Amino acid sequence: MTAIETRRLTLALPSGPVTIGCDVFGEGPDALLLPALSSIATREEMRPLAEALPGFRCHVPDWPGFGAEPRARLPLSPAALHSFLDALLAALPGPYALGIGAGHAAGYLLAAARRHPGTFGRLVLVAPTWRGPLPTAMGEARRPLFGRLRRAVEAPVLGHLLYRINLSTPVIARMMRAHVYADPARVTPDLLADKARVARQPGARFGTAAFVTGGLDPVETRAEFLTLFGPGLPPVLVLRPDKAPRRSGAEMDALAAAPGVATARVPGALAAHEEHAEAVAAAILTGGHPEAGS
Repeated sequence: MTAIETRRLTLALPSGPVTIGCDVFGEGPDALLLPALSSIATREEMRPLAEALPGFRCHVPDWPGFGAEPRARLPLSPAALHSFLDALLAALPGPYALGIGAGHAAGYLLAAARRHPGTFGRLVLVAPTWRGPLPTAMGEARRPLFGRLRRAVEAPVLGHLLYRINLSTPVIARMMRAHVYADPARVTPDLLADKARVARQPGARFGTAAFVTGGLDPVETRAEFLTLFGPGLPPVLVLRPDKAPRRSGAEMDALAAAPGVATARVPGALAAHEEHAEAVAAAILTGGHPEAGS
């Protein structure tokens, strides 16, 4: 098992200082691994992938407002997360041989690579998404409703009750089996208990409400997402899980036509980096071409 060093980083954001945990695995060229944004996302979900990447020193931070620790309420927005990455790269400037972003981290990593040219040697996007769960399921026309739902969940008393009802353990189990993991049998009682503890951390409802309602979407349209790609970036590899949900998978497939993007299929669903870390690592190490490792 790879030894872990856990660092505490206090970063200056426009809204004030924020302290996050950042795990460091291994030795070698630096790699930055950004976990997904979701109700159950933590830096720990990247550990299997970090351990499957020999020869790299992997830095794995939590996002502000997310993770397995109690969280102070922050004004969460795309601008806040872009500022967070700027502050993180000021504290841990690299350069990084690899930048890896899972899920919603993809758009933020791409934008950071544009703001900080020369920082990353390669970018890898694992099951990249740009649109939150409610806009994906219900359509963009209802965004005003999503904003009202976010404010309701953020309310002092009612919000806590709404959150506990809508993110109960059975709801988390259904979500994990439906689109987070490809193999429903992976959702064991122990894993479910771990993920439920993440979702119930003090302050967790604020990050969840922002993400689920689309309040942390880095862009508003597919066309805008595609403009993040193209000249000026290091090489980009998109890893598309075989069992990604239909709508999210369609967005990943659209990236195949983006300029300068290589794509490869990997097993799994939205948490492929956790469920199938070895296969994801192999795709990263070979650039998405299995024959490169033969």
